[in-house]
Parts: sequence; structure tokens; C-alpha cells
Amino acid sequence: MIKILVAVICILMVWIFKNADGSTERRKGEPGAEARPWVDEDLKDSTDVHQEEAEADEWQESEEEVEHIPFSHSRYPEKEMVKRSQEFYELLNKRRSVRFISNEQVPMEVIYNVIKAAGTAPSGAHTEPWTFVVVKDPDVKHKIREIIEEEEEINYLKRMGPQWVTDLKKFRTNWIKEYLDTAPVLILIFKQVHGFSANGKKKIHYYNEISVSISCGILLAALQNAGLVTVTTTPLNCGPRLRVLLNRPTNEKLLMLLPVGYPSEDAMVPNLTRKTLDQIMVTV
Repeated sequence: MIKILVAVICILMVWIFKNADGSTERRKGEPGAEARPWVDEDLKDSTDVHQEEAEADEWQESEEEVEHIPFSHSRYPEKEMVKRSQEFYELLNKRRSVRFISNEQVPMEVIYNVIKAAGTAPSGAHTEPWTFVVVKDPDVKHKIREIIEEEEEINYLKRMGPQWVTDLKKFRTNWIKEYLDTAPVLILIFKQVHGFSANGKKKIHYYNEISVSISCGILLAALQNAGLVTVTTTPLNCGPRLRVLLNRPTNEKLLMLLPVGYPSEDAMVPNLTRKTLDQIMVTV
């Protein structure tokens, strides 16, 4: 009797484990089991999946010493400091994400200047791991739109999940991105996961994503200061195809896309409020 009971228990345990494995395999194949939607597939760019691990001697060693010079600083009287800081805050507080952009052309010198401003951002070990691709060609802009809308439809219907889609309803967004055609300029910001030295060896780019993100923040402020509008877009899973379209090397990964221009006459934005100072600042 005991032998029979042991045999039944063993069979039951095998059945439980077998079904548990089966359910795990089924979950792997289900749409909901895909990678978390906020982890962009460009971080796992398929074009370099088969590249071999880099050998240690492929990486460039630290460069020689850099000359240090006296720091030049402009100090303002306290009243002027307060005035300048208040005016700068008021300027940036008017910044909005605008999805209705006019096709009116913008001065390219302004675009050059705002990108130069973005290029002043700090970066890990001063590696400056950013590439700004400016697209004006209507055909290329339309190809970008086709790629993004194709992926964004999948994002909205499958990858993003019901909660994310629900949270976006108040902004009246969907996968249709007309501004990618109408905006006179598209700026695509790529992070360089590593660079190359003059001798062809790879150069480490420390904190490349944080560095490029800081640069994007400065770019947004510079655009606002120049009187232009944009909307920050980070289209999921579009990076590899856009990188190929724009002929960018495999060490560059798309971080952000900004359509830039003047607001259209019928531009609308959500009536949002921002958190107050006591909600975002803690003093110790």
C-alpha cells in the first residue's frame, strides 16, 4: 500500500512539473511575454548580435595629459541673479510638447546654434558621445514616418499594454505622426555606445546614455529660447531601421527624435499643470 502511495505521489509530482514547464513555455510565446515595452529593442540592435566579443587590445588606452587653464567666470549681483533665474524659469515654463507643427521653413543657422548649445553638455570623461542627424529632405522624412508609424501601430496594439495606452488617452495620441512630414526639420539624436580613436581602436564612452540625455535637455531649452517648438519622441523598436536608413554606424543607437518648427495656427495642447516646488524639491 505504501509503495502504491509513493508511486502515485511521484507520478503526481512529475505531472505538476511537466505542466509548470509547459505553461512557462506557453508564456514565452504569448504577446504579453515580450520584453518590457519601456526597454527599447534598439538596446539589443540585431545588426551586431553576431559580432564577436571585443578583445582587450581593441580598446584605446587613456590619452595623454590635457593642459589646464584658468577658469573664466561671470558673477552677477544678487538681484540680477534672481532676475535672470526667474526669467529663465518663466521661459522654460512656457515650453510644451507640440504635435501640430507648421511646414514653414526655419533658419538653419538657428538649428546649427541650438545643436552647438546641446554639444556643450557635460559627458563622462569628456567623450561627447552624441550624434545629431538633421533631416530636411521630404522623401527621407516620409520614410522615417513610414517606419515609425508601422512600429508604433504594433506598440499601441501589442507592446505597450493596456495601462500605458490608457494613460496616453488624455493626450489624444496614436500611431499616426503627421508632424514627421510637416515639420521642416527632424533632429534624430543618437548615443554612441563607444567611439573610435585615430588608430581605429575602440574608445570607451562612459555613461553615454546619461550624457546624451543631458545634451537633449539642453537642446530642448535652446529650442524654446529660439522660439521653436518640438515634441520629444522615443519611438519603440524603430532605432535599428532608422539607423540603417540614415547610414549611421552600429555603435550609434537612437535615443530621441525631435520634429522641429513653428507651431501650426490651429495647434492645441493639453491644459496641464506642473508640480509645485515643494513637490519636487527637498532641502536637507
